[in-house]
Amino acid sequence: MKSKFTSNPQLTTILPNENWKGNPVDEKGRFVNLYHPFESSFGDLIKWQTSKNPQAEEKKSETRYLTVDFDSTVFHGQDDYLIWLGHATYLMRIQGTVFLTDPLLIDNTFLKRESPLPFPLEKMPKLDFLLLSHNHRDHCDENSLKYLSKAHPNMKILTGLGLESVIKKWTNGQTIQEAGWYQQYSLLDSGIAITYVPSRHWSKRWLSDDNKSLWGGFFIQNGDQSIYFMGDSGKGEHFADIKNTLGTPDYCLMGVGAYKPEWFMHQAHISPKDAIAAFNTLEGKYFIPMHFGTFNLSDEPRMEPWDVLVENKGTIMGNLVKPVIGKNLLIF
Repeated sequence: MKSKFTSNPQLTTILPNENWKGNPVDEKGRFVNLYHPFESSFGDLIKWQTSKNPQAEEKKSETRYLTVDFDSTVFHGQDDYLIWLGHATYLMRIQGTVFLTDPLLIDNTFLKRESPLPFPLEKMPKLDFLLLSHNHRDHCDENSLKYLSKAHPNMKILTGLGLESVIKKWTNGQTIQEAGWYQQYSLLDSGIAITYVPSRHWSKRWLSDDNKSLWGGFFIQNGDQSIYFMGDSGKGEHFADIKNTLGTPDYCLMGVGAYKPEWFMHQAHISPKDAIAAFNTLEGKYFIPMHFGTFNLSDEPRMEPWDVLVENKGTIMGNLVKPVIGKNLLIF
């Protein structure tokens, strides 16, 4: 059967190799990973949910929480900032342009924050761009998008192929631009470039929409400085491809949590040790962990991912940054 590929024909593609034809899709037109087919089943989910967690007592007795430290004066100046709001949500200002990634800002029936937001939602600075890595509910939250669309009518939304049909009804007519892997968004002013890059993951919100929309990360370039936002990803060869195509990022926002049990999670969520290996492959300068400590999503205790990183700090070929919620994590 002839291979099929797709992309946004209106966007520029930064070719990772001379044979790149766009995002691969299967015979049903659904997206697939580059190197590792996603093979988990509903049966695997049931097996996990009905199995005993060997760390249940350790998890129950965990008393530590993420540190929150916010200085509101950061919003009044003109300097760039990179502020973690928990999980995969980052607020950043680059050359006066304000970006927000994967907002899950409002608790819902299934997801309750274990570490608070650093400031009330009404204090959020005016957003220029919202970056959505994929459609999973802990990254693409309906109530958060409805709130932000109403509060920030002029923001634009950058995301992956197929996401517009998921989120458009939650917005107030905001411009939405979809990209395939290695495609560069065209809505930004000169000086800042954002490229949508691969991850090893999957997409699903309903019973029959498996992989109808794309998943990925973002590579943000501002002159000589760059930020890589991983999104959700298992380990894989795509990290080397990203570095070889776009260069070595200064700041790597790496998922490290929701990784146990590893037999079930490894295809979608990278472990702390594998995240270190990925960071070293990327040859980044600053390792900033995310996707842990904010929501109860998996079997490991809340702060275990950070503990593993600290225990293996000597293997990190760069600087490990403690991810304090609300603190400006940019290092000049």
